[in-house]
Amino acid sequence: MTQAPEMPEAAPAGRVADAPQANWVDLYAPAAARPYLRLSRADRPIGTWLLLVPCLWALALAGGAGGFRPWDLWLAVSCAVGAFLMRGAGCTWNDITDRDIDAKVARTRSRPLPSGQATVRGALVWMVVQALLAACILFTYNWLAVGLGVASLALVAIYPFAKRFTWWPQVFLGLAFNWGALLAWAAHAGEVPPAAVALYAAGIAWTLYYDTIYAHQDREDDALIGVKSTARLFGENSRTWLWGFFAATLVLFAAAVVLAHAGAGRPLAFVVALAGVWAMGLHLGWQMRRLDLDDPASCLMIFRANRDAGLIPVPFLAASAWLG
Repeated sequence: MTQAPEMPEAAPAGRVADAPQANWVDLYAPAAARPYLRLSRADRPIGTWLLLVPCLWALALAGGAGGFRPWDLWLAVSCAVGAFLMRGAGCTWNDITDRDIDAKVARTRSRPLPSGQATVRGALVWMVVQALLAACILFTYNWLAVGLGVASLALVAIYPFAKRFTWWPQVFLGLAFNWGALLAWAAHAGEVPPAAVALYAAGIAWTLYYDTIYAHQDREDDALIGVKSTARLFGENSRTWLWGFFAATLVLFAAAVVLAHAGAGRPLAFVVALAGVWAMGLHLGWQMRRLDLDDPASCLMIFRANRDAGLIPVPFLAASAWLG
């Protein structure tokens, strides 16, 4: 299982406080590139994984239920590269819009913009470069997927402002971060069936779960500066809400499996796919047993553990393609 990370009070000069120690950016990246890679969170890959996982769910469930195609290998690889690029562009945009807020929060004041490692103009150029590279990948897909990809930009643009006007910014993050479930399914099949919509909803519930945990790291600073979050909204009732999001994730994910396999007449494939959802639930249950919402290090550890939770169903879903 994931080990609890250290949460230093202050980052060494030029580093980011909540980045893993001895990450590749700090160790190996050229000095001039480090501020921009940090803007992209390349030193913290968990966000890329969380953006990629719904794409993998969609490809594995659609392929497992209806059969894989040679094109799907490119879709999997390109989704991984695209997740890295779009997560980087989104995080850069987030840091541009939040630079004044980040300067007031202990965990984020060491980020490149509030700490002076990068300029706003440089960050804007870097954001555009990443978005254009991602667009080059997107335009290799069918037109439905391209349209969905372009539409996702509205969610990416709005998300950083959500915590200023709603207590539910995690909903906006969920809408943006799980869009890949719809896009990848469309790229695979040329359509967005009800199973894809249910999978998208499952991803949103999962994001509400893990990002509420993440937000508990900053709830005291957020209260001081007036930033809204579900962690602040739920307060002492957070664990009850987390159990609810946990249950909603599994129910909606199971519904996606049922819809994807309906009428296929392959009971073993269906059972194996559902077993993947059950296995993910076991991991989430382990997380809830270990979670201490009053300990920032515990919150960060459990947040990062969701990479493993999200990947667990993928081989089960994919294996269904070869089972009767």
